[in-house]
Amino acid sequence: MKTRSLLPVAALWLAVSTTSTAAAAATQPVVADRSCHLPGVTDALRCMTLDVPLDHAKPAGAKLKLHVAVAPAHRQGTRSDPLFVLAGGPGQAGSEVVQMLTLAFHRVRATRDIVFIDQRGTGRSGKLDCKNKPEQELMTEAQLDAELRACIASTRASFGAYTTDAAARDTELVRRALGYGAINVWGGSYGTRLGQAYARLYPASVRSLVFDGVAAPDQVIPAAGRDAQAALDKMFEQCAKDAGCNKAFPKLRAEFDALAAKLEAGSIKLSLANPRTAQPVEVNMTAERFYGTIHSILYSPADARRLPFLIHNAAQGRWQPFVARQNLLSDFGVDGNVAILLQLAVVCAEDVPRLTPELRKSDDSQVTRLLTDRFPAMCKTMNVPPVAARAPTRIDAPALLLSGALDPITPPHRATAAAKYMPRAQHVVVANAGHGVSQLGCAPRLLREFLDKPQAKLDAACMNEIPAPTFQLGSAGPQP
Repeated sequence: MKTRSLLPVAALWLAVSTTSTAAAAATQPVVADRSCHLPGVTDALRCMTLDVPLDHAKPAGAKLKLHVAVAPAHRQGTRSDPLFVLAGGPGQAGSEVVQMLTLAFHRVRATRDIVFIDQRGTGRSGKLDCKNKPEQELMTEAQLDAELRACIASTRASFGAYTTDAAARDTELVRRALGYGAINVWGGSYGTRLGQAYARLYPASVRSLVFDGVAAPDQVIPAAGRDAQAALDKMFEQCAKDAGCNKAFPKLRAEFDALAAKLEAGSIKLSLANPRTAQPVEVNMTAERFYGTIHSILYSPADARRLPFLIHNAAQGRWQPFVARQNLLSDFGVDGNVAILLQLAVVCAEDVPRLTPELRKSDDSQVTRLLTDRFPAMCKTMNVPPVAARAPTRIDAPALLLSGALDPITPPHRATAAAKYMPRAQHVVVANAGHGVSQLGCAPRLLREFLDKPQAKLDAACMNEIPAPTFQLGSAGPQP
């Protein structure tokens, strides 16, 4: 479930009542309803475009087009309560996670429609993004910042209209336009923040909630240092306790610390064979890129079990495996899917105003510090108005909260904090999982069981059967 991030590069609890103007806007028709095929699925879906107000306080004003895809239930007429999917990021679109139909939702879809919304500013809903240049991997951080500032300056979008609250109101207009009654909501990562905002704005529209990688109401996205450091420390501890890993990499933490110190003193110019083409290439390895790659690897326990091998080789001067892994996200288009300007619009309006000096000091970690330090300057360029934080209110809908114990961004304590306002929540913690649980082991069956009977106690003991991945000790890959 690669619903990145809360911020790979990297709550809202707005208790606002439904207004009559929003209700009037709900009469806007679905502009297009057609059969379509989206990357990641083989069968046909229903795709449609819905006009929604750019500013929900001005429903008669400017509009933007929202893209929605519906995977119809396999058994027609069995359930009237669909599952709405809210992707992560912020900046990821529903159309970019449709592969979850076969990974996590195949049992749910047997009896329910699955609805994927491209949040405003993402995917096919007017994506707010910057074009990547082939030479960006060779640019300095200052050059990359200049490219981003130029992209922001050339974008005419009203960034203040792209908030979590606006996306929640869009979701309600989609529900009404499609003619559904109370819906079930699945949110992953940032989608859990959006899902909480929706449940608080429209409690009568929510039948149940499933949140995977839960954002706490008080969570500030750039302040992820302690959670990232805890996940990294856990990896070091697990390697030290594993006979094979400890034998192969007995000085792993010292090697990591030495690499970090060297990179923080200045970037390293690497001359190596391009992992993609085998042609000679010059690579500028900076501390920020080093830590960013480490952080992204920690999202998946299977990936994290490769870290000792990557760190050890880099410490020995063999950077090729590390650089190859660094290129992985761009090679497979994962980072390219994230609408970076939408991500900044949300984070700069909702999170950075709460990133106080005290919080930055208490949450300090080498893994995230350099990125966190860049946010104030980036947000100054965005010039987006801050969104006032509201005290979280109670959510009465039954909720299933899923956490991976090894998650570096939304670990279990974040879900515990969110559950304080959800008296009917069940919390499942998976020991050997990271950021994303819904597609693992017996989770697809549990999702169906919960949605069928959200009031019932869920027996999730089968999730304890998910094994820990093995460590990679050599170039051949993980141990059998």
